[in-house]
Amino acid sequence: MNKIAIIGNGNHSKRIQFILKKKRKNFFIYKPIKKKEDKINFEKVKKCKIIFICSPNNTHFDYIKKLFKGRYIFCEKPPVSKKSELNKLKKINNKKIYFNFNQRFSILADLLKKINKYKLGDLVYANRICSHGLAFKKEYKKSWRSNILKCKKGVFEIVSIHDLDIVNFFFKIKKINKPKLINIQNKGTSFDTSLVNIETENSGNINIFSTYSSALHDEWIFMYENGIIKLVNESLTVNGPTNNFDKKGFFIKPKLIYRKKISKRDYENSLKKSISYFLNFVKKNKNITKKHFYKSVETNSLLF
Repeated sequence: MNKIAIIGNGNHSKRIQFILKKKRKNFFIYKPIKKKEDKINFEKVKKCKIIFICSPNNTHFDYIKKLFKGRYIFCEKPPVSKKSELNKLKKINNKKIYFNFNQRFSILADLLKKINKYKLGDLVYANRICSHGLAFKKEYKKSWRSNILKCKKGVFEIVSIHDLDIVNFFFKIKKINKPKLINIQNKGTSFDTSLVNIETENSGNINIFSTYSSALHDEWIFMYENGIIKLVNESLTVNGPTNNFDKKGFFIKPKLIYRKKISKRDYENSLKKSISYFLNFVKKNKNITKKHFYKSVETNSLLF
């Protein structure tokens, strides 16, 4: 059996560890320490054929360039945190490198893949709100997420990056405007809130708002020419067409044509699917599809 090394042991790493245990995969956890044994431990990592990089964003590229040769790499998003690193990433052999944009495996993504069947036309406007109160937790202030040296754009590069990827994967982006980054709670030096506007090639506009400074909320609204898609917390719906009238000729709410209850575990399920997708390439000893790598690089470029 190929040996697996996991770099990092934070909360997200633990989610991945849990999934790998369920799959009965053995792994070695590497967490950097400022001692002589660190070099010995990293040699153990280098002996592994499969690497999961779950370390702070600013360390991703350093690990990739040290470990990509002859190994399969599963790296958390974003791939890199500097534009200069992104240019270097494009030049290395990427055939076995996979970036975990797991929202591509979400229920929303499944719907967007089949959107043409609903004949909704072009996107007019979309609004995304993703919120939870991480900034109110005591451990947040001391974490790498709140440290501008380790996480230059804060919540924008940690949370909004998933939504940028959904937009990049399913829509043609014409322009991304400069994001507004705010540190509302002033806990740490990085940003706990962000707002960004994206313009699509078909004259659509998309706003993405993410914050660690409010109550838990998960919402997407897509306004199309001929209907509306809504994801609000645990409900996903499609309504249409636009031309719905009452007996007097007044516009009325478009009819419900699709409804899906979303489990609270949708994120966990999408992560499982993402890991399974990666491990399937490993099992068959095949190269990761080029589309996945280059779409990930495109999404990453939207941060800069």
